[in-house]
Amino acid sequence: MDFNYSAEAEAFRRDFRRWLEANVPLRSQSERAPEFMLGDTSDWEFHLQWHKKMHAAGWVGISWPREYGGRGATLEEQVVYAEELARSDAPGLVNGIGIGLVGPTLIHWGTEEQKQRYIPKILSADEIWCQGYSEPNAGSDVASLQTRAVEEGDYFIVNGQKVWTSGAHRADWCILLTRTDPEAPKHKGISYLLADMHSPGISVRPLVQITGERGFNEVFFEDVRIPKRNLVGPKNHGWQVAVTTLMFERTGMAGRDFSGQVADLAKLAKRINRNGASAWDDTSVRQAIAGFACEAAALRYSNLRQLTRRLKGLPPGPEGSASKLITSELNLRITRFAMELLGPYAQIESKSPFAEDNGKWLYKMLAARALTIAGGTSEIQHNIIGERVLGLPKG
Repeated sequence: MDFNYSAEAEAFRRDFRRWLEANVPLRSQSERAPEFMLGDTSDWEFHLQWHKKMHAAGWVGISWPREYGGRGATLEEQVVYAEELARSDAPGLVNGIGIGLVGPTLIHWGTEEQKQRYIPKILSADEIWCQGYSEPNAGSDVASLQTRAVEEGDYFIVNGQKVWTSGAHRADWCILLTRTDPEAPKHKGISYLLADMHSPGISVRPLVQITGERGFNEVFFEDVRIPKRNLVGPKNHGWQVAVTTLMFERTGMAGRDFSGQVADLAKLAKRINRNGASAWDDTSVRQAIAGFACEAAALRYSNLRQLTRRLKGLPPGPEGSASKLITSELNLRITRFAMELLGPYAQIESKSPFAEDNGKWLYKMLAARALTIAGGTSEIQHNIIGERVLGLPKG
């Protein structure tokens, strides 16, 4: 693999870096609310306004086709884009599910009418999206879902419940998996619908996490009418569409750049006193942080292999599961190590007096376990890697 970017990609990098340097808010990352949930209204508005500024300048959905509001950038430029965002410490965008999952799935599976209707408003964050997959008895085994959609004229009538629905309390639309043929095997008879979250019969109940955030939700559907034109892909064949979305989700979760987090960990070690010296003076601490840096670099280079599939016009493949697994487990180990460095200070909550780095490490540690579950548990990823990547027999 050639690790050098093309001249066009480097020119793109210079343009984007100049724009970021001129526009990234002075409010530092440590002062912002964690972007995972954005519970406080003022924090949400801060990120929303940043999103709209990025969109107005043409820096949202840059690899999407121009006819749908994207920039038409190459995938190589998309990688450069992610690198520069991480380097600049820019705020996060607000419509992550829409941009990372819904838009790419619609570009791959949607009708032209659906693409024209939904994609531009996903990019602008005029419509926020959530993902209606998991149910109380269908988590990692999503295909066991029981939410029903029954045909009635030009509509599907939906009844059921979803859970762990990130951002449903702010969402305008939901990608919704429903069972349209209860007699079919569980991976068959599933349909993929676009549900208006403002429809009568939909109720949302927040779930409070260990971090104190309320970004996850239960969502209940009672005789909700969804037009048949909101069906994505063939009826009863929604599992194939759903898997496409999952591949984009796992690739997106795996695309994280840990270099900034490792650098922050090194800075923390240099500030923490241990036995009359900084923790950084301890060779075992330096070796551990160097190990994280090596893993972060290896993960970055491994993720570049995903470019081969994408440059061929294919959706992400099962190798994304390996990256997702490594990403979530590495994140967990980094935050655990930060807790060890902080010692008793690790117990001080976010934004409390005397909290190191505004208490972000405690929040990251509490939130880290969720990433080993979201998008398919680490155990599920092990199975996918074994069966679909390595070709091992099923256990």
